[in-house]
Amino acid sequence: MKKVIYWLMGEKAGRSLVGMWNWMWGLPVESGGKVAVEVAEQSLQSMQESVQKLATAVATQVAAYERAKQKYEAKIKEMQTFERQAAIAQSSGNEEAARLAMSKVIQIEQLLPQLEVQVQQAEQYVRASKEKLNRERMKLEEYKTDMQNMKDLAEINEALGTIAKVNSDMDISSARYQFEEAKSAVQRRNLQQNALAELSENPSERIQADLEKMTQDDEVSRRLQMLDSSKPKQLP
Repeated sequence: MKKVIYWLMGEKAGRSLVGMWNWMWGLPVESGGKVAVEVAEQSLQSMQESVQKLATAVATQVAAYERAKQKYEAKIKEMQTFERQAAIAQSSGNEEAARLAMSKVIQIEQLLPQLEVQVQQAEQYVRASKEKLNRERMKLEEYKTDMQNMKDLAEINEALGTIAKVNSDMDISSARYQFEEAKSAVQRRNLQQNALAELSENPSERIQADLEKMTQDDEVSRRLQMLDSSKPKQLP
């Protein structure tokens, strides 16, 4: 499956997609590598988009709350206006107009408690949404800082990996160990061959050879002495 994705999208984009897929399904991401950083960046981007959507939703709630609040305040002013009209009509002796204005005041009074509750609820919702938005923004800033720290740490891990690879490629101690092992093997081989040579030699034959050599030496010395004694003596 991975090979197909790499072939279709390229290795870099493919590895990012596979890493994100593993992250979504709770599978382990490459520990400390570039794929983990790419997955974190994509996750951070998703969080930024979510916070932006939340900010838009909060703005919509605030606008709705402001409209409800304005409507409530407008109803209060409208009720006050009808109260003044009723008072003026009554003072002018216009009983019918006074009664009509006062009936409207009563209708608004009956509506105001319901509007007040709705405005208070809207205010609570807006306050809670703003607090949530502030928390999410703070978390997002923390994640941004973590993202930068993660990038720095990933670069350090890559540098350490490069150092380890160089040390592995130039492992002089390993070569020195191999040389010493070869030297010891040669020395052991030499001792083994000497021992085999000594064991392969017959002691009786060696003694016999020594005796024959000694006899031959004695015979040579005797013949030389005979030559000396057989030389004619020179007259003085």
